[in-house]
Amino acid sequence: MAAFWLISIVVLLLFSGESDANPAAPPQNQLDATKKKPLQTFRPYNIAHRGSNGELPEETTEAYLRAIEEGADFIETDILATKDGHLICFHDVFLDATTDVANRTEFADRKRTYEVERQIGTGWFVVDFTLRELKSLRVKQRYSFRDQQYNGKYQIITFDEYILIALYANRVVGIYPELKNPIFINQHVKWSDGKKFEDKFVETLLKYGYKGEYMSEHWLKQPLFIQSFAPSSLIYMSHMTNSPKILLIDDTTVRTQDTNQSYYEITSDSYLAFIRKYVVGIGPWKDTIIPPINNYLGPPTDLVERAHSLNLQVHPYTFRNENLFLHFDFHQDPYLEYEYWIDEIGVDGLFTDFTGSLHRFQEWTAIA
Repeated sequence: MAAFWLISIVVLLLFSGESDANPAAPPQNQLDATKKKPLQTFRPYNIAHRGSNGELPEETTEAYLRAIEEGADFIETDILATKDGHLICFHDVFLDATTDVANRTEFADRKRTYEVERQIGTGWFVVDFTLRELKSLRVKQRYSFRDQQYNGKYQIITFDEYILIALYANRVVGIYPELKNPIFINQHVKWSDGKKFEDKFVETLLKYGYKGEYMSEHWLKQPLFIQSFAPSSLIYMSHMTNSPKILLIDDTTVRTQDTNQSYYEITSDSYLAFIRKYVVGIGPWKDTIIPPINNYLGPPTDLVERAHSLNLQVHPYTFRNENLFLHFDFHQDPYLEYEYWIDEIGVDGLFTDFTGSLHRFQEWTAIA
């Protein structure tokens, strides 16, 4: 059954063509959530960070299918916009790190220098390519120490294609899209109807029926968290949709791209009390919750406790199996890290590059 489902999804995406004009209302008998195993809500959410990208190139159809097979509750993605206004799943505003664009001679003249979040960068940028051109690129694994055998095999996918992967899953699987770099996108991409990146993003979600407050009957059928590092974008979108939103939090010394606030200010009691009117939770970098000292865990901050006191969920990022990312306290064992963050810190969801590892840990500990 699983193999048949995987083949069906791949065929569906192949026939969707090279635009994001996929059918907004697929056959209801294939999408009836009442006939699917429901989303688990009794334990912290397993959030597949860019899909199962510890194994496969990030934000590809294959990485998302693998994550669902491995037990993800939510598949997470980053949304950017192309030169011709299509929404795609891609993390960086530049293409260099995870595609073959640098080897494509036909795009040699597209190299540009832009300012992104107060940093000057040079490379090939998403906003200078049409969707058709981006579809011609092939993606690769971001980290050299991960499996390289899939490099060059997969392509960039659209926001619509990503949504269809979740909707056609053989159980209820949530989506967790991030509105990425909205200031930069709104500067460089203009839509003919005068709407903004945020408008197009929410319109796509509504087109596929994503709506409803957290834990509502409708939300449980089509679970969704909207995330962004830009608080003004989340506030703007709150006037268009009541779907739950998560404010992402970087290192406390970093400043927001839109309001120029430090994340130290963002994590203050007064700001959390303000933003809770618009969001159901925060997604902090895990080193913001527990700053490390010489790669050992330092004393935990009270951020989780303060967020929970305001009824805000906490979904930290990013959990990775490799020793490079594990603090010495966990003795090179990712399961010890999961145990610590779930049992000791009490988080409500975890962004992980290794969906299968987190799922196995939660299944084993549930049996115990």
